[in-house]
Amino acid sequence: MTEDNKKKPNPIDIHVGSRIRLRRNMLGMSQEKLGENLGITFQQIQKYEKGTNRVGASRLQAIASILGVPVAFFFEDAPGQEPVAGRGFAEDASMAFAVEFCGSPEGLQLNRAFVKIADAKVRRRIIDLVKSLSADDPD
Repeated sequence: MTEDNKKKPNPIDIHVGSRIRLRRNMLGMSQEKLGENLGITFQQIQKYEKGTNRVGASRLQAIASILGVPVAFFFEDAPGQEPVAGRGFAEDASMAFAVEFCGSPEGLQLNRAFVKIADAKVRRRIIDLVKSLSADDPD
């Protein structure tokens, strides 16, 4: 089979897989642990996350349950979706940036540490500190 004849993953499958990876990483869960909970190998999780293999409905429901999100989470901002009323291009771009940042190693570390801070006043001071260090955010 030549490279041209290989089937390319569907953009929705790639998106769903990336959202599985995002949520799994947000929870600090390994591919092995997710696979173990599902009774499948980590290689299968890799294939789901890359979009190489399509996730069936019952398996997606199980993944959602394990990861503590509704099934709809995996389809948020999927390619080909109608824009949500009231959201403009700037909001879409900032949402995409936020999702990308939260999926980065730094974003994951920051999010994990931040949510462990119980005191709301301390969290607010940290936000103020980060804003003051940012050159782009005047408020």
